[in-house]
Amino acid sequence: MGTLTLNLSTRTLKPYQHHNNLLKSPLSLYDSQIHCLCRKKNLSITIHWKLKATKESAERERNRVGKKIGVSDGAPSLSEDAGNGGVPAGPDRNSSGSFKLLKKLSRRVLSVLSNLPLAIGEMATIAALMALGTIIDQGEAPDFYFQKYPEDNPVLGFFSWKWIFALGFDHMFSSPLFLSLLALLAASLMACTYTTQIPLVKVARRWSFVHSAEAISKQEIAETLPRASVQDLGVILMGAGYEVFLKGPSLYAFKGLAGRFAPIGVHLAMLLIMAGGTLSAAGSFRGSVTVPQGLNFIVGDVLGPSGFLSAPTEAFGTEVHINRFSMDYYDSGEVRQFHTDLSLLDLEGNEVMRKTISVNDPLRYGGITIYQTDWSLSTLQILKDDEGPFNLAMAPLKLNGDKKLFGTFLPVGNTDSPTVKGISMLARDLQSIVLYDQEGKFSGIRRPNSKLPIDIDGTKIVIVDAIGSTGLDLKTDPGVPVVYAGFGALMLTTCISFLSHAQIWALQDGTTVVVGGKTNRAKAEFPDEMNRLLDQVPEIVESYSSRQSNSSSG
Repeated sequence: MGTLTLNLSTRTLKPYQHHNNLLKSPLSLYDSQIHCLCRKKNLSITIHWKLKATKESAERERNRVGKKIGVSDGAPSLSEDAGNGGVPAGPDRNSSGSFKLLKKLSRRVLSVLSNLPLAIGEMATIAALMALGTIIDQGEAPDFYFQKYPEDNPVLGFFSWKWIFALGFDHMFSSPLFLSLLALLAASLMACTYTTQIPLVKVARRWSFVHSAEAISKQEIAETLPRASVQDLGVILMGAGYEVFLKGPSLYAFKGLAGRFAPIGVHLAMLLIMAGGTLSAAGSFRGSVTVPQGLNFIVGDVLGPSGFLSAPTEAFGTEVHINRFSMDYYDSGEVRQFHTDLSLLDLEGNEVMRKTISVNDPLRYGGITIYQTDWSLSTLQILKDDEGPFNLAMAPLKLNGDKKLFGTFLPVGNTDSPTVKGISMLARDLQSIVLYDQEGKFSGIRRPNSKLPIDIDGTKIVIVDAIGSTGLDLKTDPGVPVVYAGFGALMLTTCISFLSHAQIWALQDGTTVVVGGKTNRAKAEFPDEMNRLLDQVPEIVESYSSRQSNSSSG
């Protein structure tokens, strides 16, 4: 039998009048959020060393002895032991051994996958492949790679088209190598969540009462409150947003538990982003088309699958009609914007949607997005000597970014002659047409729809209209909503992860309260918060009448 004496720092408390008991708080504990698990009226500060042997230790001792001595109710038959050295064999024993081996192997695999350096290496490799995918043109025809990455003059002395096709770098984001690395990183995230984050949350949610003043004093911050009540401390902590639990003389309080869940949310958000990216890369359809004004095309004829997860939908049978193509210009004459009036028709030819699209203002229907990306001139409509109109096909003569030039030719005279001559017409846009005579000399400029004729070598020409072609990009991307949801969750959980998880323990030791606490974040702010809360704990002062009654009884 022995006693334990603790020397702790003490605090000066505000005087507070107490009568006949340890607690006369102005707030009722029954109306608060303090969870009182057990209440004792009398407190003892004597520790009996002789009684430290608990039921658990006795049980462990019996188990230890039981492992050394095996007791059986009956002896096994000779036929069962003969071939196994006296050890009974059977399906239960074999299955038990297999289960233990499988469990050990799974633990080993989880340990390897949850390794932090491995996860960092996976993310670095994925980032390098993504950067390489932006350098190497994606989805081009094989001839493009043959010319740009020739085998006789490889990049960096070894990198040629063979490497691109062997590793799938022409479709990087749906290549087996890239998707395998994503799957490996996903497995690492799930292993880390299972082996590290979930156990941490379980521990954080557990009520961990401390019944030793010495253990409390070893916390990051420890204080001793003389002549104080642990219930008063609980009320103050509750008012500061802590969840408070009482068990006899012991108190446990915490707040900011959401910060413990945040890493799990971050991992889930990253898994969502990777799943959405995989779905986009391997489950999309893409295609491009240039259509003259007034013509139609079928969506399914333009779109092509980008991966093994691509699956067409009912909207692929939709017909798109180009009602009109138009352009806007700056005062300098440069093209500012171009628009396409589209109508979507179902299988019966009924219009289901109509919209005028432009750059950065696409049309979305049935999971299909139609973007305005390019333009060209398809046809020049003219009158020749008041006959017609005739449609002359326009051919691109120069394409250099936004600087475009289109031209057409109108034969004049004997078209069967080996040296056919005619009138040349050039256009940079839909605003004006430049005309040249048979000798290639400049003849004049006319605007479409101006109805102003021009005479060239005895031939009267009227420019009726310049018909443009719209360049459209079509795609389906089922992974976009998943990626957006993942990034939204990532931003939210990242902010939540900055919340500090603080824990406070307290023990009533006679008329003294021993308090200790710690936090996983906000290491600099937590001591100030703790001091501010402890300064609010009232001091228990014995009343004058109580002192007189105590002196008279003495």
